[in-house]
Amino acid sequence: MSFNKQDIYKALETITAPGEGKSLIEGNNVKNVVIFGDEVNVDVTISNPTLQAKKKIEAEITKAIQTNVDAKIEVKINLKVEKPAAKEDPNLIRGQEIPNIKNIIAIASGKGGVGKSTITSNLAITLSKMGFSVGVLDADVYGPSQHIMFDVEKSRPLSVNVDGRSKMKPIENYGVKLLSLGFFTNPDQAVIWRGPMASKALKQLIFDADWGELDFLLIDLPPGTGDVHLSIVQALPINGAVVVSTPQNIALADAKKGVAMFQQDSIKVPVLGIIENMAYFTPEELPENKYYIFGKDGAKNLAEDIKTKFLGEIPLVQSIREAGDVGHPVALQEGTVLEKSFNDITKEMLAELLKRNENLPPTEVVRITTMSGCSAVKK
Repeated sequence: MSFNKQDIYKALETITAPGEGKSLIEGNNVKNVVIFGDEVNVDVTISNPTLQAKKKIEAEITKAIQTNVDAKIEVKINLKVEKPAAKEDPNLIRGQEIPNIKNIIAIASGKGGVGKSTITSNLAITLSKMGFSVGVLDADVYGPSQHIMFDVEKSRPLSVNVDGRSKMKPIENYGVKLLSLGFFTNPDQAVIWRGPMASKALKQLIFDADWGELDFLLIDLPPGTGDVHLSIVQALPINGAVVVSTPQNIALADAKKGVAMFQQDSIKVPVLGIIENMAYFTPEELPENKYYIFGKDGAKNLAEDIKTKFLGEIPLVQSIREAGDVGHPVALQEGTVLEKSFNDITKEMLAELLKRNENLPPTEVVRITTMSGCSAVKK
C-alpha cells in the first residue's frame, strides 16, 4: 500500500462541506492530514452543528478516501464545529476611529432653542473638573456658539506639524479643548452652505485637528435630524448620545424624533439618556419657589416611555443665560446649586456610559475608579 498526503487531499476535493457550497479543500475545512502506515487521521472543521451533518461528512470522508486512494485505509476523523464569522450588515454605518480619543458623545436635540449648547459647555467643564481630559467639537455649522460660551470668540487655531502633516491645534480654555466653525467665519455673515460642503468642513475639524489624548470628545450637534447628523455618525464611532429637551409637548415630540434617529438600525448609537432643560423657573428673590412655565416632568415621562435614562433637570435661571453670554459657564461657579446640578447629571451620564461600554472593546472604555470622584485612570 503506497500513498501520500496529496492523494488524500485530492480525494477530499470531491466532498462539499455541508451548507457551505465549496469542497472541503476550497473552503479550507481540512486543517491537517497525518499518515501512520495504513492509518489516516484527518482534522476537519464544519460550520453546521447538526448531528446529521456531522455523521454525513464523516461517512463521505471515509468513503472518498477508501474509494479513491485505497480500500484498506483505516480512516480516523477529528471533527470540530466552528461558527462562521458574523456577516457585516451592509447598511450599518461604521465610523473611523480617532487615535487617542477614548469616548465620543453626541449632544443632540430635535428642536432648536432648548439650550443644547449651554448644556454641552457645562457638561464639558464638569468632566474637566472631575479630572478628565475633554474636547468639544461645535458641529452646529450654521449657528456655532461654543467659541462664545468659552470666551475665546476672537481666538484662531494655529497650525502645528504632527508626523509631517499640518494640523489645527484646538483652542483651550477652562481645561477644555475646542474647535468650532465660529473661529473661521465672519460673525456678521451667514453661512450659506449646502449639505456636502458643511459635511466636508466638519470632517476637516474632526480629522485635521491635533486633539491629543482625550477621555471625552463632546459633539454639539445642530438641531433636528439632518445631513450634518448623518455625516457625524458616518465619520465617527459615537459611543453614546445625550438628548436635550424642554418640558413642553412640542419640544418633546422633536426630542422623540432625535432619539429615534440614533436608534435606527443603520445607525445604532446608544442613547445614554435625556436631560430636561428649563425644567422650572426659580426667581432669585424666591429661591425655594418653582414655577413650571413649560410644563412639568415632560422629559422625565418621555424617558420612561421610550425606556431610556432620565439624566436630570436644569432650572430656568437667569444666571445660566448671563454666564453663557459672558463666556463663563455656571459649572465654573464653585459651591452653587447649579454646579451641583451639572455634577449630578454628569455622574448619571458616566454611569450610563459605563453600562454601555461593558460590551465594547476595552480600548473604548473609560476607566473610572470611583463614581464619587470620577477620576480617570491614565493608560
